[in-house]
Amino acid sequence: MSMNRREFLKTTAAAAAASAVGISIPSEAKAAAENTQAGWQWDKAVCRFCGTGCGIMVAVKDDKIVAVKGDPECPVNRGINCIKGYFNAKIMYGADRLTQPLLRMNDKGEFDKNGKFRPVSWKRAFDEMEKQFKKYYNELGPTGVAVFGSGQYTIQEGYAAVKLVKAGWRSNNIDPNARHCMASAVVGFYQTFGIDEPAGCYDDIEITDTVFVWGANMAEMHPILWSRVSDAKLNNPDKYYVVNLSTYRNRCSNLADMEIIFRPNTDLAIMNYLAREIIKRNAVNWDFVKKHTIFATGHADTGYGMRNPNSPNVTDKERDTVAKQVAKVVTEEEAIALSPIGKWKAGDEMQMKHTKGKQPFWHWQISFEDFKKGVEPYTLDYVAKVAKGDPDESLESFKKKLVKLADLYCDPNRKALSFWTMGFNQHVRGSWINQLIYTVHLLLGKQSLPGSGAFSLTGQPSACGTAREVGTFAHRLPADMLVANPKHRKITEKMWKIPEGTLNPKVGSHYVKIMRDIEDGKIKWAWVHVNNPWHNTANANHWIKAARTMDNFIVVNEAYPGVSARIADLILPVAMIYEKWGAYGNAERRTQHWRQQVTPPGQAMTDIWTIVEFSKRFKLKEVWKAHPQAKLPSVLDKAKEMGYDPEMTLFDVLFNRPEYHKNYPWPDPIARNPQTGKMHKNTEAAGDGREILGSDGKPWKGYGFFIHKALWEEYRKFGLGHGHDLADFDTYHRVRGLRWPVVNGKETKWRFNAEYDPYARKYAKPGEKFAFYGPLLKALKKGDLKGPKTKQKYSLANKAKIFWRPFMVHPEDPKYDTKGYNFWLCTGRVLEHWHTGTMTMRVPELYRAMPEALCYMNPKDAKALGLNRFDLVVVESRRGKIKARVETRGRNKPPRGLVFVPFFDEKVLINKVTLDATCPMSKETDYKKAAVKIYKA
Repeated sequence: MSMNRREFLKTTAAAAAASAVGISIPSEAKAAAENTQAGWQWDKAVCRFCGTGCGIMVAVKDDKIVAVKGDPECPVNRGINCIKGYFNAKIMYGADRLTQPLLRMNDKGEFDKNGKFRPVSWKRAFDEMEKQFKKYYNELGPTGVAVFGSGQYTIQEGYAAVKLVKAGWRSNNIDPNARHCMASAVVGFYQTFGIDEPAGCYDDIEITDTVFVWGANMAEMHPILWSRVSDAKLNNPDKYYVVNLSTYRNRCSNLADMEIIFRPNTDLAIMNYLAREIIKRNAVNWDFVKKHTIFATGHADTGYGMRNPNSPNVTDKERDTVAKQVAKVVTEEEAIALSPIGKWKAGDEMQMKHTKGKQPFWHWQISFEDFKKGVEPYTLDYVAKVAKGDPDESLESFKKKLVKLADLYCDPNRKALSFWTMGFNQHVRGSWINQLIYTVHLLLGKQSLPGSGAFSLTGQPSACGTAREVGTFAHRLPADMLVANPKHRKITEKMWKIPEGTLNPKVGSHYVKIMRDIEDGKIKWAWVHVNNPWHNTANANHWIKAARTMDNFIVVNEAYPGVSARIADLILPVAMIYEKWGAYGNAERRTQHWRQQVTPPGQAMTDIWTIVEFSKRFKLKEVWKAHPQAKLPSVLDKAKEMGYDPEMTLFDVLFNRPEYHKNYPWPDPIARNPQTGKMHKNTEAAGDGREILGSDGKPWKGYGFFIHKALWEEYRKFGLGHGHDLADFDTYHRVRGLRWPVVNGKETKWRFNAEYDPYARKYAKPGEKFAFYGPLLKALKKGDLKGPKTKQKYSLANKAKIFWRPFMVHPEDPKYDTKGYNFWLCTGRVLEHWHTGTMTMRVPELYRAMPEALCYMNPKDAKALGLNRFDLVVVESRRGKIKARVETRGRNKPPRGLVFVPFFDEKVLINKVTLDATCPMSKETDYKKAAVKIYKA
């Protein structure tokens, strides 16, 4: 064959792509591909990026990943990947990969917070970690330390972290970046169904005939799912209907049959309009509603998850907004929206009386007549006036779209599949809007059916599997259990074989509160896992200053020197995805596992290794003693009764248990590659051939057992028999994932539907099709729209809740701003980059495609400000400012009055500008709405 290198590589790639989709290829191309792949070892794995959970095939040669392609056997993506997916290998091979521990030190070799990073051994790193931890732990108790977890943890990493923090340190201060991503969806699931995660699955895309996309730019954020929507639309263009609802025009608009651009926060009003229309049109599915639902509501005066305005760390500029945490002036449009719960008039002051503790979560049962009164003010005329988001669209045009939207939902001959992501979740009323999308579907009886249902899309690869199912949140335990529930603590303590009373019953600090607590001096030691908190948290100027200038110690596990690594006191170099064993859980409840493919570079070790090794540094007498600061009694006497010695370490009790060695020996046959029969490496079990000096200064030889398998098999016991059933470790290595609950070896596609879900069959009444069997929050007081009227709680077993929640104006709406902050700012991702860009900005092809974050602006706004395309502008809020270049012709097309700036670029650190207001229930930050000024730099 006479091919140059470029032709050879192109031919090989083309042959691989053709083969994946079943296209025959010329013999010359086939031969070229076979020659190229000589000596390659292929194995299945999972994409490192979004919550879609695409399967990939990874090729290894000479201990390096040499190729990645879509897995044709994976039902999620059927052999194709998005642009990021195809670069899963290159994210691991950036030129500035961190390969040894780095500690800030002075010239004497001592730790110095103002010193320069200098390389140290793993032992020196752990010695300093231990010293600093114990100093602050003994000063402040278990609440004085924290871990920033991740929806990008593997399941085993997250489980190990929860055991160390909650069972070991007796702290609940662990919270994942999934708090930024899916927390509002979680509250929506809990309060509506009593159990977390979607009822449907990706099969719904092909089964449905109507797709509603609410605040979810699927074309860029979940591109493989959007390709499936596109395929379904193109195959049935006359019947299949797509509606894109957003605050600005995006790539989903290109395919959509109808686009609705609404004003930020007014999705609440639109949902109430839909509920009103369903009732007015007699479209309520009364058989479904009477058998399977009740109506409910809660308090409206719950604040906005902001600090108290009197806090010394709130600046004078910020106080304008933060004051609304205590009280807000009711606007004319709010007076109408809130009229069902009081005689409000514009100018009245609403005191935020239900902001503390559990008060924002309080809700009670109401009658259908009360619900009907609640939605009555949300007429077409009112909602159109309130919600129209494009000043250049006529009111009549917008009204017609709202009517069409209601037509589509109410049509009894149409299925309805509603998708959403951060547009709902990152919202000062994120939990409410999640509840209201279920309200629409439940009223119609279009829920938990093939092709019909409300479907929350996950942002991160294991925000479901690790953050939620494992319970790496400050308030959770595995399998939907809660730290505040004494029964759940008792079950967990028994499972973990720790003394009763070990677990702290008080909910820990959520993600944003950890940052606030660091600034307030309440937390002085923090450890970051698979995460970039000082880049991804709103109002970042506060947190960066606190980390660098205050009395604290910050440890960051990282692969690259991102923002958080650079503010750290100690950086631990860690393995990346295919350099370790792991598992993820995706948005359709599909759990997928992979094997370690290659060796980490330099001295980099796995996150799970750092967690388990650090556990060796704590004797039981140091952590299971009494902690007066946290009002925790000693459990050492109970520990002795269980056979534990106070001199034993947390490693001995939590991670080095005799049954682990006995039941999960290494090597294990499941580690044999299906293609070649060769054993895959296992850094933790037996080392990986490198000469690594471990945390004790001795050569690392491994734990001697299969720790990933041991932790998996222990963890999955939490869900067995409780609607969270998972399969055994080996099964997942033989299949392309399974959607839980997995009962008798069979996965579940549609939950709560007795035809498909074994738990629904178990709990449904004879002859009934549905059972909403989630156990949480299934007893309520009764009342009216203004409050509960009974002390008695009534059982709602097997029923879902239809909520009424009012529209309220965002606390920083530019419409009501008097200080010149007259633009909405929205943030988010772009197709080419993942979150803070730490990995993808190091892939040359992705960097060239999108080298910097731009300020997407309407051309008319640019003209009015005297700006041209690519001019450098200042985007300024009450919290900070950044510079970015204007883009008026890009893929994102905001209406007048709104700009979009993505957050992947650390040089355009837009989170210095964003508002750290959160949903009062979910504590999820509203990154989609802040008031800003824009002017030429």
